[in-house]
Amino acid sequence: MAEFPDNNQATADLKTIDKIAFVYIKDRKILSTRSNGKSVWYIPGGKREPGENDMETLSRELKEELNIEVSFPEVRYIGVFKAQAHGHPDGTVVKMTCYTGAYTGELKASAEIDEFDFFTLEDQYKSAAVDRLILQFLHEAGMID
Repeated sequence: MAEFPDNNQATADLKTIDKIAFVYIKDRKILSTRSNGKSVWYIPGGKREPGENDMETLSRELKEELNIEVSFPEVRYIGVFKAQAHGHPDGTVVKMTCYTGAYTGELKASAEIDEFDFFTLEDQYKSAAVDRLILQFLHEAGMID
């Protein structure tokens, strides 16, 4: 599942960007977002702020980016995925902790998000490396086309 081995020696010298992501699947497609001025698409979510736990980060980021509220009783952990961070020096790893579930509200691109769309595996070329790993995992699990 991970592009980088998850052992202390392999990751000790690498810079890690800690992110939380919301994997929302509708009609066998995954929700993806494109930030202002960017050409690469990302699964919604973002970086943890100091003192935040996963659910606080997830809630804050989804409200900021898409104007939705997470339905916490329905949130489920999917896994952690690691890959080279897009747009960062070689050796910088993004660690994406992924959750799925339901939300309330109507999706609306806001804050730094220009647009959102729903992707299948065929759209993976538009995404950052860690997102491609997640799309491949979801496809192999039979969750997306």
